[in-house]
Amino acid sequence: MKSLIALLILSMTTATAQSIDYNLKKGFIAHGYDVVAYFNNKAVEGDKTFTTSFDGAKYKFSSAENLNTFKKHPEKYIPEYGGYCAYAIGAKNDKVSINPKTFQIKDNKLYLFYNAWGTNTLELWKQENETILKEKADKNWQNIKFKKYFFNRVSS
Repeated sequence: MKSLIALLILSMTTATAQSIDYNLKKGFIAHGYDVVAYFNNKAVEGDKTFTTSFDGAKYKFSSAENLNTFKKHPEKYIPEYGGYCAYAIGAKNDKVSINPKTFQIKDNKLYLFYNAWGTNTLELWKQENETILKEKADKNWQNIKFKKYFFNRVSS
């Protein structure tokens, strides 16, 4: 019986991986900043000329080259935690918007952070042990996706 429950939970979690709760402020991932440019250590606002959708979310790019790069391997460029603040997901189990200019590329993954009103959560992320916060954020994000899945199932 326990293995059946575990299998059910796993299948539900896997099923929700396709429809992440994305942070779509301004209608786009990363507030319309170019997710490919981040991997060149640049925060560059995208251009409405170069847009695409993936997994129900819209993306803007600063060039046709970056748009085409994204289209080849979109999963590589999706921000962790749906584009919400990585620190808030890890430390507070809360979905908080981001400042698209505050980011980190680590282990070939994009992390975005809140940075306003004197609070730079990227600095807090680094000060408070980003390895532990990332582990917490990974677990918290699975719980957030799981809750979203059940809420959507119940309200359907």
